[in-house]
Amino acid sequence: IVFDKMVTILSKSHADRNVYPSAGVLFVHVLEREYFKGEFPPYPKAGDSSNDPITFNTNLKGYPDRPGWLRYIQRTPHSDGVLYGSPTAEHVGKPTIIEITAYNKRTFETARHNLVINIMSTEEFPLPYQAEFFIKNMNVEEMLASEVLGDFLGAVKNVWQPERLNAINITSALDRGGRVPLPINDLKEGVYVMVGADVQFSSCLREVETPQNQLRCSQEMEPVISCDKKFRAQFHIDWCKISLVDITKVVAVHSNRPDPGTGVLPDIGEYNPPSESLKSRDYFTDFLITLAVPSAVALVLFIILAYSMCCRREGVEKRNMQTPDIQLVHHSSIQKSTKELRSMSKNREIAWPLSTLPVFHPVSGEVVPPLHPDNYETTSMPLMQTQT
Repeated sequence: IVFDKMVTILSKSHADRNVYPSAGVLFVHVLEREYFKGEFPPYPKAGDSSNDPITFNTNLKGYPDRPGWLRYIQRTPHSDGVLYGSPTAEHVGKPTIIEITAYNKRTFETARHNLVINIMSTEEFPLPYQAEFFIKNMNVEEMLASEVLGDFLGAVKNVWQPERLNAINITSALDRGGRVPLPINDLKEGVYVMVGADVQFSSCLREVETPQNQLRCSQEMEPVISCDKKFRAQFHIDWCKISLVDITKVVAVHSNRPDPGTGVLPDIGEYNPPSESLKSRDYFTDFLITLAVPSAVALVLFIILAYSMCCRREGVEKRNMQTPDIQLVHHSSIQKSTKELRSMSKNREIAWPLSTLPVFHPVSGEVVPPLHPDNYETTSMPLMQTQT
């Protein structure tokens, strides 16, 4: 489209067609389903031919993908596909052949056409002052429509007042790391639109750089922009994400990249395989080193461990010899008392224990009989009687 002196190139899909976009200017090429339907068999039912689901595949001829500057989008098989991008000066003079393959998912037939893109160089582009806007209520395919893009450029021209204005590039927010929106309230993905002009940025565009608006942006609040109402009717712009660049003040950074080369290995002659008469090799030594030596070390360690655990035990006799006699007597008496109590618990009618036998009176020396009669219950008899 041409909007006064605003330049944006749009074209329609045709077989083996040549197009001539300019470097630094947005290029849009529409792949119309209606055009490709004529190459497929007609639909059995009259009037239903528009329902054929058709998808497109685009790639650089001889390569599996498109050039880096060229993007493609088709939202559904029932909508047109769009090729769009912004070629740069390094692509000038190099014809780019794009293979376009249409797939009819009803008949499983294909149709192929070539699009030859001849990028032209102009002194007018790129324009020195470039502004990038983020539009929240648009998807990229909606923004690529000539009517919508023309309305946006008209609103920008009304605010900026340049002599020349053109769209430089359009990028989906998903390509900038954005998230896919939820399918509620008709949410959109968002799109970045870069435009260029030949005059300085207007005061309205620079309002976002004021300290008050920068503070509001840091607090995730909308800045106060006087010219926002000129866009608000159709475009919801996130002014905190606007980018203003003066390419005349940008310092070019040159990096020394290594030469990638041709990708072909140098010719070093023919391959000479080894001779068939190879000498036999004895692996017995390798076997000894690999298995026998570790096994011998493990056996020695096992013998040392067995000797330490089985042959170096002190035994009960040596332990008793090193234990004091009084400690052994106490231990022995405890063991005897334990055995006696266990035997009494098994049978209550056995003879009275030694602790209940008559004892001597500590003063007179007379034998004192036990204090219990024969009719006492054995279950309530104490083991040791009180000596009085």
